Amino acid sequence: MRTMSAIWSFSRPHTIAGSVISIVSLFFVLSNTRLAHLPILGMVLVAGLCCNLFIVGLNQIADVKIDRINKPWLPIPAQRLSVSSAKIIVTAALILSLSIALYVTPWFFAIILLSCAIGWAYSMPPFHLKKHHFNAAIAISSVRGLLVNIGAFVVFISTTGQAATIPVNLILLTSFITVTGIVIAWFKDLPDVEGDAQYKIKSLAVIYSPRLAYIAGTILMMVAYLACLLVNIYSCLHQPDVEHRILLSGHILLFVLFITHSFSIRVTQHKSLARFYKRFWLFFFAEYLLYLVAYF
Repeated sequence: MRTMSAIWSFSRPHTIAGSVISIVSLFFVLSNTRLAHLPILGMVLVAGLCCNLFIVGLNQIADVKIDRINKPWLPIPAQRLSVSSAKIIVTAALILSLSIALYVTPWFFAIILLSCAIGWAYSMPPFHLKKHHFNAAIAISSVRGLLVNIGAFVVFISTTGQAATIPVNLILLTSFITVTGIVIAWFKDLPDVEGDAQYKIKSLAVIYSPRLAYIAGTILMMVAYLACLLVNIYSCLHQPDVEHRILLSGHILLFVLFITHSFSIRVTQHKSLARFYKRFWLFFFAEYLLYLVAYF
């Protein structure tokens, strides 16, 4: 049980939850013949979760020294999981994700391969994209925003035989999640300034300050929510169907909750910064669930 607990912690459960919610939501939003293609959903889900495990696991292997300062409770710095065992886990996850993806469709294989390549470049030399906040934001937003959403569309369309026309709702969702990915890259470094500064990780919080990174991310998210609201209002005025009304109501609620959440942070307190970042993932989850409710 201790080993399983260590592996579960190693998988970074909030990222696993994000992958599950995004993939399942996209499947039910995009697929018209859902029950007939549940096996495809299952394979895509397993491959996606293994890809997720490879990326977050590789990051922990690369960041052992930094995590001893920033996240000493993680399984490797806490010595609940050895580096050699972690390498076996990420290698197995990589092989399994690529194998399943190739079985599903070459398109899916290409998407998983590119995602894993970006994940490797994010953590490992010579690229080590996470060392600079701009490169880190591009890497995270490209995988979480573009590859997951557009990739899911390509995979589900190519395997279910539906019309290959990108729906407007997917464009809006992808745009919002891409922005959210950028903000995740900024917010995740808020509680990690001490270790990042010591090992010369040029995060936004290190180069400027946690307060500026928090303000920049908050403003960007507010702009994203306002853009969604404008699109939702326009859609309701021209086509007042149930889906658009649900999206409008949901985005109003999430916007209010986000503003309320933003005022809960204490930028000078490490625990408050860590708690703020964890809660921010709830808005990532909620966006997909909102579309799932609207289009299920």
